[in-house]
Amino acid sequence: MAASDQIPEPEFDYEALPSNYGLGRNMLAGAFAGIAEHSVMYPVDLLKTRMQILHPSTGGLYTGLTNAVSTIYRIEGWRTLWKGVSSVIVGAGPAHAVYFGTYEIVKDLAGGNVDDGHHPLAAALSGASATIASDALMNPFDVIKQRMQVHGSVHKTLMQCAKTVYRTEGLQAFYLSYPTTLCMTVPFTATQFVAYESISKFMNPKQDYDPFTHCMAGGLAGAFAAGITTPLDVVKTLLQTRGLAESEEIRSARGLWNAASIIKKRFGWGGFLRGMRPRIISTMPSTAICWTSYEMAKAYFKEQSLD
Repeated sequence: MAASDQIPEPEFDYEALPSNYGLGRNMLAGAFAGIAEHSVMYPVDLLKTRMQILHPSTGGLYTGLTNAVSTIYRIEGWRTLWKGVSSVIVGAGPAHAVYFGTYEIVKDLAGGNVDDGHHPLAAALSGASATIASDALMNPFDVIKQRMQVHGSVHKTLMQCAKTVYRTEGLQAFYLSYPTTLCMTVPFTATQFVAYESISKFMNPKQDYDPFTHCMAGGLAGAFAAGITTPLDVVKTLLQTRGLAESEEIRSARGLWNAASIIKKRFGWGGFLRGMRPRIISTMPSTAICWTSYEMAKAYFKEQSLD
């Protein structure tokens, strides 16, 4: 019998997991994807955070994306664009391992792997479940990251920032934005997963491993989801950086609705679109990188499990 005749058909099915694939390998693929995504696009994420701050100090005032880059380079230097990256590297690996592990488990339980058909409900449910689980782990790291990203931040390291926030604001500071984060990330992830599954099946009906398809589908899905959830991201940023604000009203923001009312009162409806361009610009390639890295690692582990 030829060697090619011994390769089982499931090797080419990227929607269903082989019986001996294992959750650990799936989570390892997710961790690899998360670290790759956040590390590569971190400077643009920093620009987004800077542009969403409601009342920045003088050196943190920007008129646009290009102005933000030139101002940071002139005043603070290029290294500032990577300030706080240690937080996402430490948090993104475990969080994305949980993210993609939950995604695959729930998708399988919801019937998303039953056949080659389109299962948008299963994709949405698995995406929502994945983000609820992973955000519980990632939210504190996200708070630390944004505290280190803002202009004039005195925080130099992950641990120093975490200790300072805990000592001055308590444990709640790390999870104050969690409900708002879920209000944003659940529809974001559900929309992204449905879009990714739909675009992937349209571009690649046979579901073969195809890096170009994974890259394009991931990028388009991420850009669409990022655009419609930007208002909630602005609210989340206010809550996560409130401890650094000079305004007492912002420092005492209590939750989603209170933060939203502050933004509306001070900037009108346009305030909810602050940072939309860098958010889309960063999310589109980051989701493309994430899905491409995930599918690449997934393909590698599947090939190993079938040997």
